[in-house]
Amino acid sequence: MTPTLDDRITGSLLGAAVGDALGGPVEGYTPEQIVERHGGRVTGIVGPWNRGEWRTARPIAPYHKGDGHVTDDTLMTHALIRVYEQVRDHLDAYAVADRLVPELMGSPVWIPELEAEALPLQRIFLAEKWIVTRLHYGHVDPREAGSGNIVNCGAAMYMAPVGLVNAAHPEAAYAEALDVTGAHQSSYGREAAGVFAAAVAAACVPGATPSSVIDAALALAKDGTRSAIEAVVEVAARHRDFESALTPLRKAVAPFDSVGPDYRAPSLGARRPSRLHAIEELPIALGMLLVGEGDFRRTVLGAVNYGRDCDSIATMAGAIVGALHGESAVPADWAKRVAEASRLDLHAPARALSEVAREVFARDAERRRAHESAFTALTGAAR
Repeated sequence: MTPTLDDRITGSLLGAAVGDALGGPVEGYTPEQIVERHGGRVTGIVGPWNRGEWRTARPIAPYHKGDGHVTDDTLMTHALIRVYEQVRDHLDAYAVADRLVPELMGSPVWIPELEAEALPLQRIFLAEKWIVTRLHYGHVDPREAGSGNIVNCGAAMYMAPVGLVNAAHPEAAYAEALDVTGAHQSSYGREAAGVFAAAVAAACVPGATPSSVIDAALALAKDGTRSAIEAVVEVAARHRDFESALTPLRKAVAPFDSVGPDYRAPSLGARRPSRLHAIEELPIALGMLLVGEGDFRRTVLGAVNYGRDCDSIATMAGAIVGALHGESAVPADWAKRVAEASRLDLHAPARALSEVAREVFARDAERRRAHESAFTALTGAAR
């Protein structure tokens, strides 16, 4: 049975949160280090990398990554959904300035990794704190505030809601995400945000497949982002087991990745604006989607065991698979453990976004009819 809109939105947001929680404890490490630490590949929810010493172990401290805790990827995703709840229409860079910044600065939430209620601003990293610095303190034009920020996946990682509000309309999702993230990112970081949102929207098209999602992403992607996706999916098409794909996929994306081989010690040119580069996370997520043939476990576990920025890779992969197949695609035991460990109702944001998506579609239909009527009058008058 074809999943409904509500089911796809729930599946996408659950899938993103579960992928995030699975990837968090192994973020920053190599596939080889992951095997050494866990005695094999990660096959589910695992504990902190440094076990009981997570409070003081560097460079992770003081974050409790693991045990089903979501990270900033999910916190930012849920914050964006709260903005949609307030605006109840399409968003732009001004919504980030007027709504998201106050959310980050003034609305305490439970932060699983800190095991405390705190402001999101106290958990997000510098690339996200940039939004507050530029918009709240610097009063920069929201449409230009992303310029000068480091270029990474910080904006792309929380763009699934944009794809879901524009379900089955990848072009609209791409355009809206680019508008929203002008307040946060520039260059290939912003491009990836647009393409990821488009991929989520494409996954909502009835009858969509991993291949059709990738085709939709490639139809919109520009510059290095397009080239990186092409290179990765060409390699991914030759694999159906993530174990054999881990090294080939990394080799395929390496020429476009400005971070370099050591994830924790980025190269000198890392994250600088460029039309030639791409963030690593989105191409790998799409590659794992193809390798895993859209199966949630295979796709997300491939993303997790890839290492490096694998919480964001698995977030993106999980969001796309969930949008493709609905909630049933996400292992219920994983979703339950993540919700309980993170002290989050993972279904509430989905219900809220479903309501907003229906309202936005109704408004879009009214706007289309008004435009059609005006255009008809214009062309009729011309004759």
